[in-house]
Amino acid sequence: MALTVAHRGDPYVHRENTLPSVRSALLKGADAVEVDVQVTSDGVPVLLHDPSLDRLWGHPRAVAGLTRDEIGRLTGGAVPTLGDALAELARHAHGRMLLDLTDTGQVGPTLAAVRAAGAGERVYYCGGATAMRAVRDADADAEIALTWKTSAWPAPALLAEVAPRWLNLRFGLVDPPTVAYAREHGLLVAAWTADWRRSMRRLLALGADAVTTNRLTALQRLTGDG
Repeated sequence: MALTVAHRGDPYVHRENTLPSVRSALLKGADAVEVDVQVTSDGVPVLLHDPSLDRLWGHPRAVAGLTRDEIGRLTGGAVPTLGDALAELARHAHGRMLLDLTDTGQVGPTLAAVRAAGAGERVYYCGGATAMRAVRDADADAEIALTWKTSAWPAPALLAEVAPRWLNLRFGLVDPPTVAYAREHGLLVAAWTADWRRSMRRLLALGADAVTTNRLTALQRLTGDG
């Protein structure tokens, strides 16, 4: 049965990429919680999808230009560090965390936080080829979900270089030939981000091994976990 991956926590209940959102998804039994990582000016990885605080917190300030403490003051302490999120994960016996990285500058601070938390067995990484190459270079044992956004399949040479466990596809790209390609290369298939039951059912019928969603409870009802 497909794994249920909670997109940025439980964002229909709590603000995305916050500790209450992560906690809610874990308490509901998500197999994994996908979170986004940005890095502050003083090198601290924090949970935030956007490169600025504008959309979620109303401050048009770039995360990369702010220290961890400055972000804390601007958001009332609501933006957690990755270390905070991993500490929350450790409080739950069930579940993993999928760390979404968008550039190579995030890799070093992120892997350092994972090592400091002793969380290597409970996290895996997703992102594009450049970021995932950097993860592989830094950690030969990292579990990688190579994010793919086009209908042209990743070249075998790239797969050999990155050595992903997962092919992490935009959900509309999941079709029988693509699933077959993944299987031929020993890859599990992950799909993101499916929020409608029709899309979820289609992905499950195609044999997706993991589905990322903002509507965790709806997906769990279809997989039998709800």
